[in-house]
Amino acid sequence: MIKLIIDAARDKVFLMIIKNNNNYYISHENNKKNYEKLTLLINEFLKSKNIDLKKISNIYVNRGPGSFAGIRNSLSVVKAIHLVNKIDYYCFSFNDFNGQKHFKYEDIPILCKKFKVEKNLINPIYSG
Repeated sequence: MIKLIIDAARDKVFLMIIKNNNNYYISHENNKKNYEKLTLLINEFLKSKNIDLKKISNIYVNRGPGSFAGIRNSLSVVKAIHLVNKIDYYCFSFNDFNGQKHFKYEDIPILCKKFKVEKNLINPIYSG
């Protein structure tokens, strides 16, 4: 199973691939230009690791709180990927993981399962 994590809500646009026991990640400057080309950034990242988008089993996307533009664009991209490729997604918030003070991005799939984050549900949290 190959998992993709997308976080455009925070100070960087962060992408991570979890494949078997390997984790690959990349981050980009958090700006309007990168939000507008998020699909290209994802495709380039997958291509650099020789992974076809259709091989992704689940996508995990940060729904906030955070940047309105980053959240809106990342959720739109994930929803489009789901509609075209039927890849399930989980919209998480770090607030969902109550009591978990220290964790890494690679822990997100396990935490989503543990805290019963619903599949294919979008409920963004924008900060002021």
